[in-house]
Amino acid sequence: MESFPLMNHGIPHEFMDTVERLTKEHYKKCMEERFKDLVATKSLEGVQAEVTDRDWESTFYLRHLPQSNISEVPDLEDEYREVMKEFAKRLEKLAEELLDLLCENLGLEKGYLKKAFNGAKGPNFGTKVSNYPPCPKPDLIKGLRAHTDAGGIILLFQDDKVSGLQLLKDGQWIDVPPMRHSIVINLGDQLEVITNGKYKSILHRVIAQTDGNRMSIASFYNPGSDAVIYPAPALVEKQAEEGKETYPKFVFDDYMKLYAGLKFQAKEPRFEAMKAIETNVTMGPIATA
Repeated sequence: MESFPLMNHGIPHEFMDTVERLTKEHYKKCMEERFKDLVATKSLEGVQAEVTDRDWESTFYLRHLPQSNISEVPDLEDEYREVMKEFAKRLEKLAEELLDLLCENLGLEKGYLKKAFNGAKGPNFGTKVSNYPPCPKPDLIKGLRAHTDAGGIILLFQDDKVSGLQLLKDGQWIDVPPMRHSIVINLGDQLEVITNGKYKSILHRVIAQTDGNRMSIASFYNPGSDAVIYPAPALVEKQAEEGKETYPKFVFDDYMKLYAGLKFQAKEPRFEAMKAIETNVTMGPIATA
């Protein structure tokens, strides 16, 4: 349940084709040469051993909530800006519908997770647009090193021809095959905490390929920076009977500061570190709701 492809998401297929076409055109026009000049030459020059401190990817970021920065991002064609604004709106709605479905599955009241994410200014929502160009030595560098996502719910629109995404399941790396017009849903660390481990964030990575340029558009619907994250009391009560450990309570921004330096390491020590400082965190208003 921690990762699944969604087919009936309600986003028109023709619209998704437009998003894909414009993303690939933008990469070709604005980013391909830059990648070859900067990353490609530096990353693998004279390298014999595996490169563990960088990724074989070309990315840029768009912020949608609390405030959009799409109009300020350089090099984007007007049509592409408008299409990405519209895509973000549709994904935001989808993320909120999915959060309510998770509430239903968990036996939480409708709207609980959205409220838990809100903070003072509502949720953080942004998109990482990536391309994974062909790589001459895929055995020496990852497209993207293994990690769990720090945030809430992740909606991924990925290339339907070039594969590369893998998830760790029962100690084995499993390929996520490209499925045309699907949105792959991943759950992040914050949902693991709020559900007190009922849902787990999933370790994933991207394998570099020798041919084909893989497109990946990952949108992250995350808690607001000042949102206080802690296990839902209703779930803690249930799990306490089974002798389950309780996850920590913390401010989302504090977690993100810690994550920034430890993204490519195991999540458990991050949770432990948050537990060590949780005495200073006051509960948000939702705790008593």
